[in-house]
Amino acid sequence: MVPSEIRALFAMVARPEVVSLAGGAPYVSALPLDAVGEMIGELVAGKGAEVLQYGSAQGDPGLREHICDVMSLEGIHASPDDVAVTVGAQQALDLITKIFVDPGDVVLAEAPSYVGALGTFAAYQADVVHVPLDEGGLIPTALRETLARLHTEGRRVKFLYTVPTFQNPAGVTLTTARRAQILEICAEYDVLVIEDNPYGLLGFDGDPMRALRADDSSRVIYLGSFSKTIASGLRVGWVLAPHAVRAKLVLAAESAILCPSNFSQLAVREYLATQPWREQIKDFRELYRDRRDAMLDSLDQLMPEGCTWTRPAGGFFVWLTLPEGLDSKAMAPRAIADRVAYVPGTGFYADGTGHRHMRLSYCFPEPHRIREGVRRLAAVVEQEIKLRDTFGGAAQSGSTGVHTPGPDVV
Repeated sequence: MVPSEIRALFAMVARPEVVSLAGGAPYVSALPLDAVGEMIGELVAGKGAEVLQYGSAQGDPGLREHICDVMSLEGIHASPDDVAVTVGAQQALDLITKIFVDPGDVVLAEAPSYVGALGTFAAYQADVVHVPLDEGGLIPTALRETLARLHTEGRRVKFLYTVPTFQNPAGVTLTTARRAQILEICAEYDVLVIEDNPYGLLGFDGDPMRALRADDSSRVIYLGSFSKTIASGLRVGWVLAPHAVRAKLVLAAESAILCPSNFSQLAVREYLATQPWREQIKDFRELYRDRRDAMLDSLDQLMPEGCTWTRPAGGFFVWLTLPEGLDSKAMAPRAIADRVAYVPGTGFYADGTGHRHMRLSYCFPEPHRIREGVRRLAAVVEQEIKLRDTFGGAAQSGSTGVHTPGPDVV
């Protein structure tokens, strides 16, 4: 078990003079906090004996019905019986890994991939094999080639882990055509798909993408969360799985936490039943679009030549690639000294590669702070380029060995 590179940044970036483009904290201040506070007060006053009591390990039945309504926005038709409520989607990922993975088993994950997933896989001693992605998401031909090679080597893949929509950290989205191809390839090789989808409703243009789970109910295990669309502090997520898997998940959850927080569950249930949550999601989308635009405009104007970055259509993140010879991890302390923070790309690869990359988050700072943060970061990068040109390229700890995403790069 190793510490997250993101968590290690928190103490440094908490200083008010530092513009943090690092963490992916949602902007919960955009919620109607007075209305939510009144709702919770009435909930405790009227149903306190239920709200403050133990619940079931599977989760509140009423909340599970609402979860099915939320998933229907992405084309998923599901029964509440096949939903298990978890302490955030992170616990769902941990439970799935606990159930399926023995030490040495292969787990496929995008390159780059969500750092929290990589930490979970490492804790259960999985062998993470990365599959590259590009501007269209996970590359089907690369997935097929990887599965064929592992099959030839006699190694069984337990599952493919993917964040197909507004991916963390790259910000890219798996195209509709590729979604069908990925499902077809996984069916051919009899591989489960873990679809982690916390950002799916936070697209900036058009209706939500159709989830992978909407087109394969037997092979895809879907992870969802209210952390990005309501509030991360409530720690309410869920997993939708085939019935036999769901039963094992509930057993595993009972041994880990007995039951998820009844207070948090019923607060979310009440919010979905009484508050205009669809309109609130639209407000979040507009807010994050403005911040995404502030970041992209600033990158366009200020970043030195040789840098490229993704242009996300939703979610929280931009993935930036530095010029040859620069190392984002080595550069991070110098950036902090210049009062700007980001997450080095190395944290998003199981093998510690990704030195030329960094994740930039636009979800939390105000637009003017984002612009100032990018200005400071651009100055740091320019200085690093001068040092490289004067003294030679920085020592590289290895290339990523994968295609790096670059939709509409500049």
